[in-house]
Amino acid sequence: MPRIGVEQSLTDVQQELQSKGYEVVQLKQEQDAQGCDCCVITGQDQNVMGVQDAAIKGSVINAHGMTAQEVCQQVEQKVGQ
Repeated sequence: MPRIGVEQSLTDVQQELQSKGYEVVQLKQEQDAQGCDCCVITGQDQNVMGVQDAAIKGSVINAHGMTAQEVCQQVEQKVGQ
């Protein structure tokens, strides 16, 4: 099962993904994203400094303005489930 990194504040997304059987990892620090197939972020602190260092090779989903179900659909599309 794919490993999905989710920012701490997105508890509804974490619960929705876990209910679908995904392994969910809370993203507390940048290194937490390593080994994840996909990451879900709030978008609040996205690239504030204008620097982009890729911490993962997988997809990053910005959950801003999306429901937990919509985020899960995006995750399923990205990881091919």
